[in-house]
Amino acid sequence: MSGGISLGHYLPGNSFFHQLNPRIKVPSLVIILATLFAVTSFPALLTMIVLVFLMFRLARVPFRYLLKGLRPILYIALFALFIFLFFTKGGVVLFRLGPLTVESAGLWQGLFVITRLVTLVLFSLLLTLTTTPLSLTHGLGYFLKPLGRIGLPTEEVVMIMAIAMRFIPTLIEESQRLMRAQVSRGADFESGSIFRKAKNLVPLIVPLFVSAFRRADELAMAMEARGYRLGAKRTRLHEDVITATDWAVLLVVLVMLAASFYFKL
Repeated sequence: MSGGISLGHYLPGNSFFHQLNPRIKVPSLVIILATLFAVTSFPALLTMIVLVFLMFRLARVPFRYLLKGLRPILYIALFALFIFLFFTKGGVVLFRLGPLTVESAGLWQGLFVITRLVTLVLFSLLLTLTTTPLSLTHGLGYFLKPLGRIGLPTEEVVMIMAIAMRFIPTLIEESQRLMRAQVSRGADFESGSIFRKAKNLVPLIVPLFVSAFRRADELAMAMEARGYRLGAKRTRLHEDVITATDWAVLLVVLVMLAASFYFKL
């Protein structure tokens, strides 16, 4: 793993979550995210975040991967907290800054939204860390298949998704390698105004685009050499079999969703 983000990367392993069928993982994640938006109480939301940490523990995912996955949403979370603190009124006044006040309702609302956002990202991160990009796109393709009856090229869409998920981490690593090479030659990407920083990125963007186009050309030739043709019916060497354990996991997440509505958690 590179020092960038974790979302989209796969961490090899043989844990319970690694072995779940992707055709069950994808709808299970959707149901869990629906449950996250259905819960309206802090205890229920804290239960969800404790659950996702336990799932990470069972999946044997190192804690540093969680931190890397949450890093991209740090500024979004801080901005959301700022908005809620100063623009949501109600409850006890906790802090006053001129005409602006921070009240207890804004603090609780902000913490609730941030906790929900963090939990959402962690559940999504767990899916990508325990599922190979190819398996994940096959799982998504299974649910897109009915759209092929109305003319949507689902096979091509799935192929594009698989290629994108495969090469996004590669491009991130390539950009970091280019940045280190530029820094060793005296480039400065940290100091100066935001416009100067953007200007300094030009020597990085140009070779990155050249590298990306070269990889795309090589991939296209490799696919043609191996007989890939648009519209051809594709088969798999190993077919996914949905086991009783997979169905049990789907049943558990459905019960969670039903409980959140029934008990109005």
